[in-house]
Amino acid sequence: MVNLPPDKAGRLKRSMARKVLIIGAVWPESKSSAAGQNMSGLLRAFHQHGFALTFATAATDSIHADGFNNLPVTSMQIAINDASFDNMICELQPDIVLFDRFMTEEQFSWRIRKHCPNTLHILNTEDLHSLRYARHEAVKRAGHASYAELNNAFAHREIAAILRSDISLIISAHEYDLLINTYQVPARQLVLLPLQPPADTPACQQQCSFTQRQHFMTVGNFRHAPNWDSVLQLHQHIWPTIRKQLPHAELHIYGAYPPKKATELHNPAKGFLVKGWVEDVNTVMAQARVCLAPLRFGAGVKGKLLTALRHNTPSVTTSVGAEGIAAEEDWCGVVASDNHEFIQAAVNLYTDQSLWQQASDRCRALLEHYQQSVINGNRQLFDKIAQAMNDIQGYRAPLYQQGLVWHHSLRSTQFMSQWIEAKNRV
Repeated sequence: MVNLPPDKAGRLKRSMARKVLIIGAVWPESKSSAAGQNMSGLLRAFHQHGFALTFATAATDSIHADGFNNLPVTSMQIAINDASFDNMICELQPDIVLFDRFMTEEQFSWRIRKHCPNTLHILNTEDLHSLRYARHEAVKRAGHASYAELNNAFAHREIAAILRSDISLIISAHEYDLLINTYQVPARQLVLLPLQPPADTPACQQQCSFTQRQHFMTVGNFRHAPNWDSVLQLHQHIWPTIRKQLPHAELHIYGAYPPKKATELHNPAKGFLVKGWVEDVNTVMAQARVCLAPLRFGAGVKGKLLTALRHNTPSVTTSVGAEGIAAEEDWCGVVASDNHEFIQAAVNLYTDQSLWQQASDRCRALLEHYQQSVINGNRQLFDKIAQAMNDIQGYRAPLYQQGLVWHHSLRSTQFMSQWIEAKNRV
């Protein structure tokens, strides 16, 4: 055995490291959204498993981007419908490409398949966009997300991307079951991996008591349609009634990128305070008495409610809000079925110290259960990655639907991209 000097051994190890290319839909913003938090967690997980990280995106710079939280990440700007990506991928030769949301898979996967046929394709769904879309349409059409039409053109695109991918990361058990039982996606191609927790915000050991806390709060990126709808529900249908019963209480609304139509709702006289961007959501959550999340539609796991769990803050939400975290009967607060129940639950939790304490005390056990599911999901992911990378052709052999979708549907995406590329050169 040859013993290399420490510096040379380190360089050799890095040069031999397996490479993962992450193609992001946006730059990671863990302080702006649950999706940004999840992407930061995935980067951290791949780094911990010895992968060399490259992050590429066609998105413009963001004022709230993380800068990868001190991880050793090579970042680059890429272009859609541009052959320069082909040159980059041929030079990089990644072992894995992780697509952030199915739209990036549509845009870039055929190029990777062409130039790096043995590269493992992983799709990070973040949540099922088609489910969120279908629920939104149902709310607009029929008033409730339960009337969602799942067989829609948006779903056809997203499920096709999942079938083309070797592994897809599914963020909630509800969506995992939906993919297997409704859309008939093989379990071999799926990993249930709940929303990754942030690295620097463990559950607080010392919590503010009921009497030390005051006011209600909610938080959510205003660019995310379910969050904006939630603010409107609070403003139009929920907060006025709560305020009548609790005239000294305030509702503090936080979130990145508040538009003018949101800031115009700010009304201190009525206790409706649109505060916008917050540098540390953990501080304001730990000081709030109750978190409100009247989400009528959406998908995946709601980061605001996980933050509430970490700080033992009881919450009132809907079945959509609780989905992916816990059963309704186990909720640390109340899962309300209508506005009347939502309002009454909010008032009761705010005013009844015994009721509040019972809900607060349930947070820790629920959070520990959730964190264990994240640990299990990460273990399953990297076990499946090892299995697939050991024999990629053998791994893909039984995936008949994958071969079919690659043969047919992606051709239209490839040819459309090449047509746009040629048109741009004219």
